Amino acid sequence: MRRGVPMLEMTSDRSQADERAARQRRRDLIQKFAALGSLVVLVFAFSVSSAAFFSVDNLMTVGLQVTSIAYLGVAATCVIITGGIDLSVGSVLALAGVSSALLVKAGVPVPAAMAAGILVGALCGFVNGMCVTRMGLPPFIATLGMMLVARGIALQITGARPVSDLGDAFGALGNGALLRISRIGADGFPDTTFPGIPYPVVIMVVLFVVVSVLLSRTSLGRHIHAVGSNAEAARLSGVNVQGVKLFTYVLSGALAGVTGCVLMSRLVTGQPNEGVMYELDAIASSVIGGTSLMGGVGTISGTAIGAFVIGVLRNGLNMNGVSSFIQQIIIGVVILGTVWIDQLRNRRP
Repeated sequence: MRRGVPMLEMTSDRSQADERAARQRRRDLIQKFAALGSLVVLVFAFSVSSAAFFSVDNLMTVGLQVTSIAYLGVAATCVIITGGIDLSVGSVLALAGVSSALLVKAGVPVPAAMAAGILVGALCGFVNGMCVTRMGLPPFIATLGMMLVARGIALQITGARPVSDLGDAFGALGNGALLRISRIGADGFPDTTFPGIPYPVVIMVVLFVVVSVLLSRTSLGRHIHAVGSNAEAARLSGVNVQGVKLFTYVLSGALAGVTGCVLMSRLVTGQPNEGVMYELDAIASSVIGGTSLMGGVGTISGTAIGAFVIGVLRNGLNMNGVSSFIQQIIIGVVILGTVWIDQLRNRRP
């Protein structure tokens, strides 16, 4: 009888853990479908209020607007799953973008300059990660400091002025498209038969697929979730907790660098003031998609839905003539409401 008692307790503990896991999966599924339902409602409402919402040009605009939110949202998701946060991505994208622009201005080939910009972003992420993992700083404070440092450097190296005259090659990534079909018309100007798929959208889709596979199909992805769920238990299981956290911050910085290069390429100008408040859109898209600010929970598919919710909301408000000030209020309320729902979800047993 005595031997049977521990076995019964272990079976009971295992069944309770399985039940909690199943309950968490149900909550995540409900959250994801709620986000998807919100997206459908927004699309329907804006298509009714504006006849031009479903035009090809506007859908292309929405796709391009969503890309920046999506890149940073993926970065935010990876960091938040580990229980951290990155407030520096908006400033880091500006620093990476203007660094790339300045290199092009100095005669460096565009691909090499953009690769250098991404490395600048990754370096900023590495510094964030070291501050969190080695110095023991809270992620909020470490990344807030980097937000100020990166923005200051971007303004200093450009003299707080845009970097212009970068040439057509610099704008190819942000303004080009895959499978675009065009011909020269009778008037001598290009006539586009099929607009193609913008390169930023192609990058977004590839990023969604690659990081989704990383998080759901690899041991590193399982370690990222384990660290966010219970860092001490993960450490005792042999997971390099500090290394996993450092990786997510480096990835976040690199994706901010990608965002900066793509965004500056679209503008064909290096803007040191670009990216202000982008970190909030990134966090909002992640949380709307079901990523928990408590850590341990999050999917890239949910973040993709969240990014489109934010992008469609901004686009629809613009098309309906809502002022930028009112838009800030609405987006702020959405962020507060989303975080509140996340808190309620995590309080339930």
